[in-house]
Amino acid sequence: MLYPELFKSLEAQRWSLADDVPWDRFDPARLTDEQAVTIKMNAITEWAALPATEMFLRDNRHDTDFSAFMSIWFFEEQKHALVLMEYLSRFRPDLMPSESELAEVRFEFDPAPELETLMLHFCGEVRLTQWYRRAAQWHTEPVIRHIYDLLSRDEARHGGAYLKFMKRAIERTGDIARLAFAKIGVLMASSARSGKPLHPTNLHVSQAHFPRDTVQSRLPDPEWLERWLSEQIRFDADCEARVIGGILRNLSSLLGHPFQTVSDLNRYRKSLVAA
Repeated sequence: MLYPELFKSLEAQRWSLADDVPWDRFDPARLTDEQAVTIKMNAITEWAALPATEMFLRDNRHDTDFSAFMSIWFFEEQKHALVLMEYLSRFRPDLMPSESELAEVRFEFDPAPELETLMLHFCGEVRLTQWYRRAAQWHTEPVIRHIYDLLSRDEARHGGAYLKFMKRAIERTGDIARLAFAKIGVLMASSARSGKPLHPTNLHVSQAHFPRDTVQSRLPDPEWLERWLSEQIRFDADCEARVIGGILRNLSSLLGHPFQTVSDLNRYRKSLVAA
């Protein structure tokens, strides 16, 4: 089982809301209204770990080990929402998300193949690690910069944990897992082709709720994510290349093949289909 070791590893690196956030360093002159609104939107987005966890537990009912790991992932992701809301509560209470705004992003996701979903969320962690690093650089207020750095490090660790479950899946199912991971890897690393950076929060996940079946579409401002990325934290081509490079490097190690480009990965995927 992976859960016991992952618990020890993540527990050893877990930060405290009370002791590891320098609340006393808050500088009101360095927090703009524009920046404060983005904190609210990220808090609501992080709250969507709740329906994602419900999805994972439903679709992995047969996998006790992974389901146990969800107790760690869910706790830490909800703490992300909590620390952002605590920041707003202390310093911008007028922007605190309402309970109804949080409830909007809790809706049932359609069942999906477990291996594809695992890879999707691994890529999401790789991307979110980079988004939060940029957010920490863009913000000017020292406390929120520190918070985004903590969140970024958590997301990187979560990606590492998902990668361990992906390795286990290959040991158990071989090419079935390899094909699932390669297929989703091609999708998630093809931001130029799709015209937008792909992340679990902006993918359609519920036919019954279409077109409001993405987390992004259920935010108070559905257009916020693109504006945050392009105009605010300026997640440019170089930043995007780091995301794609991270996905390709990890898949190269996981699958035992060198992937320099998305085209390399797609050729590998096609070879698995042919085989």
